[in-house]
Amino acid sequence: MRRDRLFLAATLTAVFSADLYFILLPKLRSISQGSGHSCSCGPHNLSLPRQGGLATPRLSNWTSVPPEEGVILEPADAGGSKLERLFADPLYNIQIPVVGPEERLLQVEQLMEYYRKKVSRWERHMKIYSEAAAISNITVTEHEVSFDPDASWLKFHLGINRYALYSRDDPAVPQLLKDMQNMAVISADYTQDEKALKGACDCSQVVKPSGHHLKLALKMRNFAKAMFKPMRQQRDVETPEDFFYFVDFQRHNAEIAAFHLDRILDFRRVPPVAGRLVNVSGEVLQVTHNEDLRAVFFTSPANNTCFFAKCLYVCKTEYAVCGSPDLLEGSLSAYLPGLSIAPRISIPNPWIRSYTFTGREEWEVNPFYCDTIKQMYPYNSGNRLLNIIDMSIFDFLIGNMDRHHYEIFTKFGDEGFLLHLDNARGFGRHSQDEMSILAPLSQCCMIKRSTLLRLQLLVRPEYRLSDVMRESLDADPLRPILTEPHLSALDRRLQKVLRAVQRCIRRLGEDEVITNDFEPCFIFSFQLWS
Repeated sequence: MRRDRLFLAATLTAVFSADLYFILLPKLRSISQGSGHSCSCGPHNLSLPRQGGLATPRLSNWTSVPPEEGVILEPADAGGSKLERLFADPLYNIQIPVVGPEERLLQVEQLMEYYRKKVSRWERHMKIYSEAAAISNITVTEHEVSFDPDASWLKFHLGINRYALYSRDDPAVPQLLKDMQNMAVISADYTQDEKALKGACDCSQVVKPSGHHLKLALKMRNFAKAMFKPMRQQRDVETPEDFFYFVDFQRHNAEIAAFHLDRILDFRRVPPVAGRLVNVSGEVLQVTHNEDLRAVFFTSPANNTCFFAKCLYVCKTEYAVCGSPDLLEGSLSAYLPGLSIAPRISIPNPWIRSYTFTGREEWEVNPFYCDTIKQMYPYNSGNRLLNIIDMSIFDFLIGNMDRHHYEIFTKFGDEGFLLHLDNARGFGRHSQDEMSILAPLSQCCMIKRSTLLRLQLLVRPEYRLSDVMRESLDADPLRPILTEPHLSALDRRLQKVLRAVQRCIRRLGEDEVITNDFEPCFIFSFQLWS
């Protein structure tokens, strides 16, 4: 009997010890570690890593990163929507602070008054145009138009705040995509930058003005406005190796894919973009009131309706785009609020490339270039430099070498997010990974914790980036938007981004490289690189 009691006591002691060691102690340890971090859900908790010049990096004994891939992959979940599971993950449900009136770009009354004036101006213009057309015996296509205060594009504009262009669960965005895909076009015109050229283009310039890229401003029945970029290149055609990045084609499918990738990365800095088959006769030629635009339309020998750019050096039919016979696919990008109501400024990218055939910029020859940038306003404090690094990761994934400027809303000042506009030169070459695009990350060795955690999530099989991109892009009517080699290139490039971060952490240590931004008010179920 005594022996049985001793055996029972020994067994209970062993079970209690195992429970204490494997369950209770880890929980207490995680709680004590979590208690050391305040829930910093605010824009003022950002601080640049305090590291010296990269000439004398502090080596780290941080060794928990696998040497090649950067993360340990877990078994993939079977079945179901990977995209829905991704957006349900806690990393995609971190709450931002309550957005007050001063943190919104526009107020309702302000926006409504602005657009009511624009609608009145449009109605006066149409009346004058119709009268002139009747005198000249010209037939004018009239469309029923209405100003809807609840229109999706107005809700999109009202949803812009200091943190992003739209919230993760904003119902206005999917509705805006549908509207751009289906709503009747009532007007077509040149974009403002092409109008500014007035057809006077300097052919001696290496980098041609943006107006020659055949983009049009289309106005919808409810006064929504979108930029139309027509298809110039088949999806399976790679940019030739001998092309400079500044003379590459602008691809409509790159604009569409960039919006979806931006949303998957949870940046939400690209305006909504949708694909659409546009009837260039009925939805451009017959509704435009610009005689210069009418003049560049012609019918090809194959009886297709075509048009070309207004600039003199591409004022030739061989540079035209053509419908089949009238239908032409392209991207429609939602316009942001007008500059008169929501001013933006364009700022040169510190890592701008040399737009010449032989020149090189300082960052291309000076490995310590970032040390200089960190001393300059506005990159010496706040989150501007971290946002530049976010943008470089985004551009590296899509293969965009043409990010010469970035834009911000002036209302939000130095702490505002960067707009990721004009992504049509992405996805040109799936067979090449241009590592120089990652120079801001590799030279500065800084990254937001939220960005890094999401990148790590997207490398896991159950959330693989190529899979969630494929699923997201399948919702566009022009699917497939990207070929499989381009989707595979996303996975490959993501691994290279994580390895670049890994190298920085090995040199400088995690605390110097990873900057806390919006920490969630809970403890993640996985560690960095776990």
